[in-house]
Formats: sequence, structure tokens, C-alpha cells
Amino acid sequence: MQIRLACLCAVVLSAGLCACTATVTAPRVVVHGPEVVVPEVIVARPPPPVRVEVVPAPPPSHPELFVWQPGHWHWNGHDYEWKPGHYERRPSQAAVWVQPEWVERGGQWVFKPGHWVYH
Repeated sequence: MQIRLACLCAVVLSAGLCACTATVTAPRVVVHGPEVVVPEVIVARPPPPVRVEVVPAPPPSHPELFVWQPGHWHWNGHDYEWKPGHYERRPSQAAVWVQPEWVERGGQWVFKPGHWVYH
């Protein structure tokens, strides 16, 4: 028990000494069907400008089944890194892709992940 407490104290102290620029919380987001918990990423500085991507042609067999999901900046815990765009198979004909985005809130930047919405 004392070893666990000592380890926990060491982790808490070392985390407190680090220069943290992001926090993660877990708001509840309901898109369709069962509830989905998505961690909220909050960063103290804005992301770089979005990169321009050349969108390739969709897969040749049944192109209507695929949706281009543009690239976006991802926070890796220390810095932003670019996640390139790609085609994703549409889960249903009623599904529409909502792009991920970074939104300024109270002087900080909050990541809103991309997700499917059903109409």
C-alpha cells in the first residue's frame, strides 16, 4: 500500500512539474444510437494552418460508398502532427461525414473530432 501511494505521489508531482499545454476531459456526445464518449482535447496554442491536399479519385468500385475525409491537425500530447486525408467507407447511405475541427474557446483550442451523422 505504501509503495502504491509513493508511486502515485511521484506521478502526481512529476505531472505537476511538467509544462502541460493540453488537458483531456470526457464529455458525452450522442450522434446516433448508443452513447459515445469522446475525449475532449484542449490545447493552449492554435493549430498550424490546414494543409492543402490533392483529393485522389475515389475507389473505382462503387465510388458512391466512399467519402473523402480531409486531413487535420492532431495533438499528440506534445505538439501538433498532420493526419493526412483518406477515403472511408460510408456506414450507411443515410450517413453524412462531419469534418473534425479546432475551435477557439476561452483563449484555448478545443478539438472537435469528425463523426458520422445519420439523416
